[in-house]
Amino acid sequence: MLTIFTNSAAMSSTASMNRANSALSVAMQRLGTGKRINSAADDAAGLQIATRLEGQARGMGVAKENIAKATSMMQTAEGAFDEVNNILFRMKDLATQAADDTNNADDRGALQSEFDALNAELGNIMTNTSYGTEKLLSGVSGVGGKMTKEMNFQIGASKDETLKVDLASSLTAVSTSLDELTKAGISGTAAEGNAMLDKVTEALGAVGKIRSDLGANINRLGHTAANLSNMKDNTELSLGTIKDADFAAEASAMSRQNMLLQSSQAMLKQANGMGQMVLGMLG
Repeated sequence: MLTIFTNSAAMSSTASMNRANSALSVAMQRLGTGKRINSAADDAAGLQIATRLEGQARGMGVAKENIAKATSMMQTAEGAFDEVNNILFRMKDLATQAADDTNNADDRGALQSEFDALNAELGNIMTNTSYGTEKLLSGVSGVGGKMTKEMNFQIGASKDETLKVDLASSLTAVSTSLDELTKAGISGTAAEGNAMLDKVTEALGAVGKIRSDLGANINRLGHTAANLSNMKDNTELSLGTIKDADFAAEASAMSRQNMLLQSSQAMLKQANGMGQMVLGMLG
């Protein structure tokens, strides 16, 4: 039916053109941003899932940084105790020499002088070993270092993913055994040197214990970091599957919608010419 007031062909072409234009705009936006979801209207459910995954992935990224810092801190402490070990080995050498009566008073005095210097350095290590600006071990002015109490490390994106490390008792044993080395000397008799051997051996045992505890936790953090990295990679892969645009599909869609838009425009032009046909019938 030919009419002037209602042009169904023009209306149909206009609707088709609007749909093609809208779809073309979406395809071009996705190609421009690289994202399939640019607003909640694009995929409401997908956006909700993607938001949760992105929050999880970002949290795991920060947790990886936490693990790296925790590892560095404990490696700093373990390195300090490694040097304490070296000093104790030398102190044991000195005590072993002092325990032998081939030494005279001058010899033992020289041995005691070095022993005292080593004791002073042990105190310096225990007092001044720091991570950043915070003391780690004994601390100063009655304020204990960070490791004198339980430490809590956030090693994941959820509240339950934590690592608690309590080295307080091991550190106390080290401090006590090192203090014992300052309460007696090796400059007197062979018996004094012999007695010092037990004290140095006890200190070595205490240091070995805390180094073992530190090493175990450092190794655990290494495995935690590896697992966290795997989880983060797979979470980001899932996030990409939901949010990222498929360039091949979107480029194809853009070409298709562009052709539909052009054909709709051509048909609209033809439909608008139908009015002239009606007027021609009146001539």
